[in-house]
Amino acid sequence: MAISIAFSTNTHFPFSTICRSISSLSPSVHVVFNARRDCNRGFPLIRTLDTKLAKTRAALSEISYRKQYPKVGAKSIGPIPPAQLIQVVENAARTGAEVVMDAVNKPRNIEYKGLADLVTETDKMSEAAILEVVRKNFRDHLILGEEGGVIGDSSSDYLWCIDPLDGTTNFAHGYPSFAVSVGVLFRGNPAAAAVVEFVGGPMCWNTRIFTATAGGGAFCNGQKINVSQTSQVERSLLVTGFGYEHDDPWATNMDLFKEFTDVSRGVRRLGAAAVDMSHVALGIVEAYWEYRLKPWDMAAGVLIVEEAGGAVTCMDGGKFSVFDRSVLVSNGVVHDKLLEKIDRSLSCASQLSLLKSPSNFCFESLTEFLGKNAHIGLLCLYLLI
Repeated sequence: MAISIAFSTNTHFPFSTICRSISSLSPSVHVVFNARRDCNRGFPLIRTLDTKLAKTRAALSEISYRKQYPKVGAKSIGPIPPAQLIQVVENAARTGAEVVMDAVNKPRNIEYKGLADLVTETDKMSEAAILEVVRKNFRDHLILGEEGGVIGDSSSDYLWCIDPLDGTTNFAHGYPSFAVSVGVLFRGNPAAAAVVEFVGGPMCWNTRIFTATAGGGAFCNGQKINVSQTSQVERSLLVTGFGYEHDDPWATNMDLFKEFTDVSRGVRRLGAAAVDMSHVALGIVEAYWEYRLKPWDMAAGVLIVEEAGGAVTCMDGGKFSVFDRSVLVSNGVVHDKLLEKIDRSLSCASQLSLLKSPSNFCFESLTEFLGKNAHIGLLCLYLLI
């Protein structure tokens, strides 16, 4: 007895003991075989089709799943054309990187901002070079630099967040990775970003540049990039960072480091937040988290991740602002699973409170209250706390 089976990528036909003619279908999707003779060949075809359909459904599920996380990128980048804005952002980052590259194999003049927080002459020279580019093109914009503080017009809709040398300790030791990071906010939300990462090492330094505009995608050296599709924490490579102060957040993050090291393929600690987030966007790691970062650490990186298809939240799962105190970025697929593990690991209320803004302050409410100049109020609050 023969069994007639016909199938296509979008049509399902039940098994039948009666041989049927399906001449209306294209020959390319018309398959008839004898069950006794060809079952070893036919059923694998069905399984292959089912596998493809399952993968398609999973992909569609993941796409809709990611939409539950609020976007951090600006809904509009304002009156400046996107091409013009990203050109200046990229030029500013490259200009700072030229200063760093010129100094990378030379002796360092190191100072200390704290017990272990380094600052070199290169940090200051890179920031000065970046500021010159920004002010030449947008003299009325507000600028927040790691070394120079706040300068510019406080009534501006634009706020530039500049880290002239992210990963100064690595730079001081000639150890990759470190970067120059430039992000610009429009009315409090990231609008454009560029991160120049230094790769290689002594005697073979090179750079690659990550860029993004809100709604325009993310790129590395001009090529579009996307986050990974890894869906299991057990198969994920993760990244974190630790601040200079060995305080309660540091101890809490050490607990998370142990937890995720135990359940993932590994946790790396590279020492440069902008680089870590760029690696998530590039798809070579699945997630990155850290406490106690500054706006200049995050403004560029979070937009690059989001535009590469990833998710960005605070570590308690709340809506993210660059003025927040913690960040979790991921490929989006493992994001909720990571949040579950964070919540389970930090069951103590005092630990969970470390993930939130000071005094549980609602940045989102303040943003709505202040309107278009929300970033000014947030910046003032940030400087006070």
